[in-house]
Amino acid sequence: MAQASEQVTAGAQSARDFFYIGGEWAKPATDKRFNLVNAATEEGLGSVPEGVEADMDRAVAAARHAFDHSGWAQTSGPERAAIMNRFADELEKRAPQIAPTVSSQNGMPISLASQFEAGFPILMLRYYAGLAEGLQDEEERTSPIGQQAIVRRTPIGVVAGIVPWNFPATLAMSKIGPAMAAGCTLVLKPSPGTALDWYFVAEAAEEAGVPPGVINWVPGDRAAGAHLVAHPGVDKVAFTGSTAAGRKVAQVCGEALRPVTLELGGKSAGIVLDDADLDATIPGLQFASLLNNGQACLASTRILAPRSRYDEVVDALADMARGLSVGDPMDESTQVGPMASAEHRDRVLGYVEKGKQEARCVAGGGRPGKLDKGWFVEPTIFANLDNNATIAREEIFGPVLVVIPYDDDEDAIRIANDSEYGLGGSVWSADHDRALNMARRVETGSIGVNGYNISIGSPFGGIKSSGIGREFSQETLAGFQQMKSIYL
Repeated sequence: MAQASEQVTAGAQSARDFFYIGGEWAKPATDKRFNLVNAATEEGLGSVPEGVEADMDRAVAAARHAFDHSGWAQTSGPERAAIMNRFADELEKRAPQIAPTVSSQNGMPISLASQFEAGFPILMLRYYAGLAEGLQDEEERTSPIGQQAIVRRTPIGVVAGIVPWNFPATLAMSKIGPAMAAGCTLVLKPSPGTALDWYFVAEAAEEAGVPPGVINWVPGDRAAGAHLVAHPGVDKVAFTGSTAAGRKVAQVCGEALRPVTLELGGKSAGIVLDDADLDATIPGLQFASLLNNGQACLASTRILAPRSRYDEVVDALADMARGLSVGDPMDESTQVGPMASAEHRDRVLGYVEKGKQEARCVAGGGRPGKLDKGWFVEPTIFANLDNNATIAREEIFGPVLVVIPYDDDEDAIRIANDSEYGLGGSVWSADHDRALNMARRVETGSIGVNGYNISIGSPFGGIKSSGIGREFSQETLAGFQQMKSIYL
């Protein structure tokens, strides 16, 4: 096993001068490169080539050729499933390398990366392989007046996948899985800050025998991504990122009448009801609100607490924040690692300073004094504010929580829904049925009852400014298919 891991690592190292296009390790069009930096130590991790428009053109051409001429789009569901399962097997071999590579790049605690970046993508790929196994290209339907028709489903074509830096492997597979199951081909653009893990993914695809051109991989900056999104050879865009960037993607796709899936930002509410057992609630709320150092769009970062227990909830959250282990993301005991970049750390700290003008900072509020290297921000709790504060309305994307008081259940629902976002959320109560009824009334794409754990097989996505479309489920497949009615 150790020998196999060493071979995998050596392969990824040797590939770092290339892109993966058309089933081959392709030489870049220019000598431009991205330098990657360890988020915890600020030391260099290496570099990868930077894709430019010519590289994106070549990748789209490879995907287009594979879709139009390789026969991939015409393969049966079971044939695609077999290839996808081999792909999952190869990813599993590389899991010991993928998790630490992601952690070193974006600061994700290794305990989380082992679960989400090494494990979750494999589960997702196998889930979509299972769906591909049972796909039916055609079904017969009868109208109310007895007319017969055939409804035919075909793959939509070439998919452009734009992948962010916070969960790079998982969010890449949220596009690869359904696209491959449907019979599409892809061009994927990862974030420049998390490009190293992608060499393991590309190697796994190659070793599994994924046909040339089905998956093409080119890291690039925003300009390269914009070129890919607007490319006339692309049939669908699957984007995960900020709401601001998502609006620009939507504008381009709207002009081109091109289907698009957008998984965007959030400012979700974690509603603590007046009967909640805080000893049981706080550990779960920690996960739901500070997942991946707060760098998660679904996080419950607005904590709504009943006025009757407001001080108690604030104190419990402050104690939790002060007690978290902040440090080296490679340490299994670390609960909060660094921000993914110096630029992002400064952005988060800017919100912290704004918060000090709007509210009372009861925990954190700056950089950890004991850490002189790395892009760290202390877990920070703000109290004595309402839902109109800037830090209560804008997505901070860091370990910063605000605690907002409410009067009764109706007031809690009103505050939870008073947001431009609607992606995640959670409700915490000793009464399961009461919490469930509250959860049904929150305007959001997903919500947890006494916890928040994404479930493969259930649709995930947002409403309002949190996006369009759904991922992680059988409903996702429809977005990667065209439907044709043949009237008989």
